[in-house]
Amino acid sequence: MPSGRAATRVRGMNRHAPTLEDVAREAGVSRATVSRVVNGVRNVDPAIQDLVRVAIERTGYAPNRAARSLVTRRTGTVALVVSGAGDGTGDTSEEEQNAFAARVFADPFFGRVVGGVVGFLRPRSTHPVLMFAESPQARQEVLRYLRQGNADGALVVSTHPDDPLPALLAEAGLPAVLFARPVRPVALSHVDLAHWDGGRLAAECLLARGCRKVATVSGPWAVAASQERLAGFRDTMARGGHPYVAVAEGGFTLDSGVAAMTELLAEHPDVEGVFAANDLMAQGVCQVLRERGRRVPDDVAVVGFDDSSVAATCRPPLTSVRQPVEDMAAAMARLLDEHVRGLRTEPASVLFEPELVVRESA
Repeated sequence: MPSGRAATRVRGMNRHAPTLEDVAREAGVSRATVSRVVNGVRNVDPAIQDLVRVAIERTGYAPNRAARSLVTRRTGTVALVVSGAGDGTGDTSEEEQNAFAARVFADPFFGRVVGGVVGFLRPRSTHPVLMFAESPQARQEVLRYLRQGNADGALVVSTHPDDPLPALLAEAGLPAVLFARPVRPVALSHVDLAHWDGGRLAAECLLARGCRKVATVSGPWAVAASQERLAGFRDTMARGGHPYVAVAEGGFTLDSGVAAMTELLAEHPDVEGVFAANDLMAQGVCQVLRERGRRVPDDVAVVGFDDSSVAATCRPPLTSVRQPVEDMAAAMARLLDEHVRGLRTEPASVLFEPELVVRESA
């Protein structure tokens, strides 16, 4: 006869996995009600949903994903795609792929996107699968992954203005939502920011400080958001009586901000205010000014864009135009969820408003 400890182990091995019936008994509801809650059916009283969720936790019930997907036609995953290349015909090397991924992970913007997406999906028992589409081959892998039903749809963040992936997804009839309005019209939903208004807020800040000789470090000119931020800034400066704004193009990176500000100071040493089209470039601007003995904001006021983690750690802390990236990413995930569940059949857009967050740099 086995000892007490051994007997306990044998009983634990023979104990069946918790079932819907176990959860129903624990919650004091019917099996059908538990099934509706587990499968995300909406017409269940919230109080009963809470009872069922507590019962699931107590019993340790884990839904059978395969059986659940047969009922819901959902996989419980979505593809979060960072798409970078244009219409190139050749495949990228492993070194180029690694460099692309390194640039993505170095930018706090993408971490904020992931945070917003996960914040929406996780309570719905759905999880993102990160995919890169920086080459023709990688884009085809994304399309194949979605066509084979491995994910319910795609959340796409494009880093290239001529990215062909959105059009490929639309042509294939695959559920997808874009972060930012595409340069070319495509029948997909998207979320975006009122970038022109963000540029306006930056200009109004510098004008209010009395800056008259101003410059801007723009994002890449081919990117629509860069053009809109620049237009909003220049238009507002012109309305304030200052039609000339010196411009240097950056690439949304720290190094490009350093290079652009070095160029601007060489041509305009008397500059009084600078607007950089993202916080990483603004950090580079502040670095150059500090190295040249120019005090921020006493000699030169600096305004960034995004209000990312960089803004708080910059020296001095950055005044920045806030882009609510987490909220935008969550809205992107919500739109995809509505498309997948058939609640939305036509493309939709959600436009967010920027706001100025004032710190020490301006």
